[in-house]
Amino acid sequence: MTTLPVTPAFNEKTGVATLTFNRPEVLNAIDVPMAQAFHHAVKDLAGKPGLRCVVLTGAGRAFMAGGDVASMSGSPVQTREAVNGMLDALIPAILKLRAMDAPVIAGVKGAAAGAGLSLALMADLIVAEESARFLIAYNGIGTVPDCGGTWFLPHKIGSARATEMMMLGRTLTAIEAKQWGLVTEVSPQGEFDKTLAAVVHRVANGPTKAFGAFRRLVDDASGSPLEAHLEAERQAFLKATESADFAEGVSAFLAKRPAAFSGK
Repeated sequence: MTTLPVTPAFNEKTGVATLTFNRPEVLNAIDVPMAQAFHHAVKDLAGKPGLRCVVLTGAGRAFMAGGDVASMSGSPVQTREAVNGMLDALIPAILKLRAMDAPVIAGVKGAAAGAGLSLALMADLIVAEESARFLIAYNGIGTVPDCGGTWFLPHKIGSARATEMMMLGRTLTAIEAKQWGLVTEVSPQGEFDKTLAAVVHRVANGPTKAFGAFRRLVDDASGSPLEAHLEAERQAFLKATESADFAEGVSAFLAKRPAAFSGK
């Protein structure tokens, strides 16, 4: 049986989809087939009924050690073909994930480097094992981050710290990454699955449509004038009031009980 370079799973009961980068023999380094498999898996999730949360994780000892440099080591023409082949799949996959209502959580063990760092940053929340490491790595091969790395990293930790990571080759431990605002939760060694599951459970049981609207507002905030953004917030709020989750949230608030959101 052929092993898929990205293994998808969907729990219909919880609404949680898990996409596992699955080339553990090379620390999940991404090449064109893996990028294409990731895009295919994301397309399958788009519009899936009952989707409440997407989890990205890596098989084996790493989340993702970056791009498969060996696949980019040929002639200039071969290098361009390899890079474009990966990005032609990864860019639409990233845009599709960011356009979904379902929150995206990255579960990081080991290294999140290069494209692996960019893809982890693309997630709304990052849960990291204590031994995880975060590094840009592109400076080591004389190029610049892709997959949104130069967009997501300054948004999360500021341009000065992003520049430090790039120009000084700074590697962050999981604890440092949390202190810098990159990581949401750090799990002790041996408790990663439990910690990740707890965060996923909490997010997957939240108001999914409101989470999606919140993400889009945050993504647009830095590029829009205040007046336009205030109006965008108004429209997003009014749209949310039409949802079943809003009705449930108001009912629960008035009844002084926990809300049971359905994601609808």
